[in-house]
Amino acid sequence: MKFSLEWLKYFLETEASVAEVSAALNRVGLEVEGIEDPADRLAGFTVAEVLTARPHPDADKLQVLTVSTGNGDALQVVCGAPNARAGMKGVLGLPGAKVPANGLELRKSAIRGVESNGMMCSTRELELGDDHAGIIELPDDAPVGASFAEYHGSSPVFDVAITPNRPDCMGVEGIARDLAAAGLGTFKPFAAEAVAGTFACPIEIRTDDPEGCPAFYGRVVRGVTNGSSPEWMQQRLIAAGQRPISALVDITNYMMLAFGRPAHAYDLAKLNGAVVARRAKDGEQVLALNEKTYTLDSEMTVIADDSGVHDIAGIMGGEHSGVYEKTTDVLLEIAYFDPERIGQTGRKLGLASDARTRFERGVDPAFLDDGLEILTALILRICGGEASEVVRAGSPPSEPTVVAYDPALAEKLGGVAISEDEQRATLAALDFEVTADWQVTAPLRRHDIEGPADIVEEVVRIHGLDNIESVALPRTDGVARPTATSEQVMERRVRRAAAAAGLNEAVTWSFISEKEAAAVAPRDHWPWVLENPISEDLKVMRPSLLPGLLSAVQRNLDRGAQSVRLFEIGRRYLADGEHPTLVCVLAGERAARSWQGGKAQDFDAYDAKAICLELLEAAGAPVGNLMVMGEAGDVYHPGQSATLRLGPKKQIASFGMIHPATLKAFDIDVPVAAVGIHLDAIPAKKGGGAFARTAYAPPALQSVVRDFAFLLDAGVPAGDLLRAVNGADKTNIVDARVFDDFRGTGVPEGKKSLAIEVTLQPREESYKEADLKAISDAIVASAAKVGAELRG
Repeated sequence: MKFSLEWLKYFLETEASVAEVSAALNRVGLEVEGIEDPADRLAGFTVAEVLTARPHPDADKLQVLTVSTGNGDALQVVCGAPNARAGMKGVLGLPGAKVPANGLELRKSAIRGVESNGMMCSTRELELGDDHAGIIELPDDAPVGASFAEYHGSSPVFDVAITPNRPDCMGVEGIARDLAAAGLGTFKPFAAEAVAGTFACPIEIRTDDPEGCPAFYGRVVRGVTNGSSPEWMQQRLIAAGQRPISALVDITNYMMLAFGRPAHAYDLAKLNGAVVARRAKDGEQVLALNEKTYTLDSEMTVIADDSGVHDIAGIMGGEHSGVYEKTTDVLLEIAYFDPERIGQTGRKLGLASDARTRFERGVDPAFLDDGLEILTALILRICGGEASEVVRAGSPPSEPTVVAYDPALAEKLGGVAISEDEQRATLAALDFEVTADWQVTAPLRRHDIEGPADIVEEVVRIHGLDNIESVALPRTDGVARPTATSEQVMERRVRRAAAAAGLNEAVTWSFISEKEAAAVAPRDHWPWVLENPISEDLKVMRPSLLPGLLSAVQRNLDRGAQSVRLFEIGRRYLADGEHPTLVCVLAGERAARSWQGGKAQDFDAYDAKAICLELLEAAGAPVGNLMVMGEAGDVYHPGQSATLRLGPKKQIASFGMIHPATLKAFDIDVPVAAVGIHLDAIPAKKGGGAFARTAYAPPALQSVVRDFAFLLDAGVPAGDLLRAVNGADKTNIVDARVFDDFRGTGVPEGKKSLAIEVTLQPREESYKEADLKAISDAIVASAAKVGAELRG
């Protein structure tokens, strides 16, 4: 909510500076989001007098003005305004000033060959109104040479965030009340004076929906003149972000912003019969003031007459009965609407408004009479006319909330000791009534007060939230025990490892469409289907994380990404429950084209396998014991995919290239490699985790490297041979890796030659030749178990 300092001082007698007001607002829980001083935007604009005006020699619609700024010098200015004339006073923008409306910096220039030293400004250019028909005309007593910002009386504007539980501060008066209670000044409540009606109200007013509209008050004012609102009112509305429209409309907006009370004015000539608050009929329509037509239902409250609906109650008025410049008789309406009904209606229609914001949070039900009197008085003062008697249909809620309160709770719940006298004074300043035994009665406008904790909040925030000492929470002695579960710790390690490998984390929907689910799993593998989804695209609980990631790949490739590397840790949902899973996708270029490597290189299955093993190791899986087996399923490309298992039946992960048919289902036309790790299938490590790593103790003796070349069937996986070699002597062999795969001249058909580098680590003494021979013999013997023989 925005308001000017000048407007605030209308309700608060204070000499506080802008900084002091801002600090006090934050202190009582009304967060200041910004402060803007319009005077800063009007810097460089001055009050000037036009001395002479003559036609431009080369332009029919331009004039050449001689303008005085009061310092004895006359400036030449080219102007196209039709009202520019000698003897008038206006606003001159000097070179260097920036026009608020468009940010244009004024400079000395030549217009059609004639020098111009600035610009005479209109109200629209200075964002002081919508008039652009001519330049601003100031009164004859305007001081020539004075800063226009000072002459105009610009006031700093506060932008304050009002929390939903404080509808009483949705008006400037309510904010002033809080600041006065906090000691920033003296509150000046606006005294509403009764306006006597001079004739009976000529129109029937009633409420036929006491649940949605418990109270509906109104009166007629006839003989009004709907011109422009006064300058003081326009300035306050502009400061609040409202555009002045006409006197009648501006007055109702002023009521809402000043007192937090929306009201409405109808053109009496456009009404037919009784004006009634009632339930809408299913299918009824109304053309609202925003020029949109809304279809209503029977759960909504409307204001209607015999002709039909004129107003979506508490949210927005209708176009058909709105006031305009020729309106002479108006019906003023002020009502209390049920907050829940207003919220439901607004959400159904997708319609937001300032009135809805206030009504759905709860306005002051005790302000109906005073509000109508203030509204009437403003109209009679500004627009003239005479008022009818008031018609009151229904009655607003009048039962206040009474809370049994213990003043000791301020320290217990709020963390600050506040004397009982100060608490009583604070509550009294906020219009709470407090009995001797601390029975606290909240004002009707405070819908947020429900129990003792709410009273504590009031006294603590007025005392000052910044006065609450920061105190550390109590903790037990000793080192705090870890709170994360072993599964959470594993997911954190894997997440860090994936990010370190160059992958970007994605978070996709847990719900996918039936089409996406069918692309990655048969129908019987996705049993969790919603009967009433919010969207058909979010109907199935995902049996795999691949659809979300492949959709993300497709979006990124469509937007020009050359390489996409994504991973996600989430849950997939199968018949036996949910399973934590890690999925990675690699699409596009693995390496960009270069003069060294030639054309760009795409990802392949080996890239997927490398990342899969790296992440499994980070997860604590026994990577050395894993077996590479079989195809990974229909989602993957046959011959370019595999699974990693702990035994034939315990699958830990899958990796490989995605099948072209699967890619086609997601409109992807580049190869995609993928990794899927079943985190819940990784066996937990035995024993508890340690807080610190073991001390680094490098071996004292030099390691020994030996190379072996084995001849074996081409269909035997290299991993089987590596496991056999590693198992030959677990005491001495610390590593084994394949460094060559040869098939060709010298190798029989159907065979392959695998060269393996074996690292041996002596323990207590260096190897002797006999030791190395024994180890080598054990390696050759173990390799023979998978059909491998030492190549001669």
